[in-house]
Amino acid sequence: MEQSKGKIGIKEFIALTILMTGTKLADDTPAIIYEELQNAGWIAPLIVGALSIIPIALLIRVVTSYQDKGLIQVIDHLFGRFIGFLIIFILWGISFFALIIDTAIYTDIIGTMYYSRTPTIAIYALLMAVCAYGGKKGFEQIGSISWAVLPYIKVSVLIALVLSFFQGQTSYLFPILGPGEWEVIKESSLKLSIFGDFIFIFILVPFIKSTKDFNRGVWISLCIIVAEVTLAMMIYVVMFDYQSVMMLNYPYHELIRTVQLGFLTNMETFFFPFWLIASFVRFTVYMYIAAMLFGRLFKIKEFEYAIPALATLVVFVGSIPESPTQSIFEIRARLIDVSTPIYIILPLLIWIVAKFKGDLKHDKAKESI
Repeated sequence: MEQSKGKIGIKEFIALTILMTGTKLADDTPAIIYEELQNAGWIAPLIVGALSIIPIALLIRVVTSYQDKGLIQVIDHLFGRFIGFLIIFILWGISFFALIIDTAIYTDIIGTMYYSRTPTIAIYALLMAVCAYGGKKGFEQIGSISWAVLPYIKVSVLIALVLSFFQGQTSYLFPILGPGEWEVIKESSLKLSIFGDFIFIFILVPFIKSTKDFNRGVWISLCIIVAEVTLAMMIYVVMFDYQSVMMLNYPYHELIRTVQLGFLTNMETFFFPFWLIASFVRFTVYMYIAAMLFGRLFKIKEFEYAIPALATLVVFVGSIPESPTQSIFEIRARLIDVSTPIYIILPLLIWIVAKFKGDLKHDKAKESI
């Protein structure tokens, strides 16, 4: 597998991770969560973030114990050819299926809320063409672009959220625990995979300048993403009430169409371009990771050349649903439920096998004494 010549530092890595996962506050993820948790849905990211510490810590413990190896190489080493191939295939299937579903959702957002007269296939093709081009440029370029655009994107999101907070009603947040504390904990635990992208960033370890940068970057990114998504989901309730959020598949986009600043209306024309740039970066990273997994499965060293073909396949498969707003919403909700056990079990399994083989750093140190 051929890697990019250059590596990225901690700033680029944090920016890339935040854009990859944090943009979920602007799709249908909030609606999926509020469907079960009612007005307590904003607590879910806090619980999911806290529970995600365990699988992330286990993967850091194992993957960083190997020199210049990412999750793909570690799985091959620990599980052998057959089982390793099966695990990597499952990861590729989840990543590629998630790419199809998420890009279909974002195409639906653009088509239904901004460019309703533009053919869906044209929007989808343009979205994937930009992402395929970005993926072909290599990982170093993706990291640089992520860091360059991150401040503008986050400032625009912060402005939208702050304006919305002062135009909403905080009374909508009560009762804080909604359907009850046990229900909040249970349903939040079943949605752990909304932060499942953190498993896939371990594939990128060989592209980071040092394991220290990677470790720090992961924890910093997790804290920022949890805070950002929690704040956004809280403000959706303050602005619309949870019953409206449940019916709004894309509350962020309804929010930026509703918010006003003095005499200024149609504020979405200011916020939309920044969201679109974040979406391009997010799916470029998704595409790159899917291509890496695909290249490993089928022994393609220059896996970047597979990106255009994968992008074309994404467009064709993602265009199949006839009513994407509803059907894809249901499919994505099921994908979250199905992939949550993998997000929990796989890191634990990897840690157990590495521990059994004595490959962890402190185990090696004990053996050398």
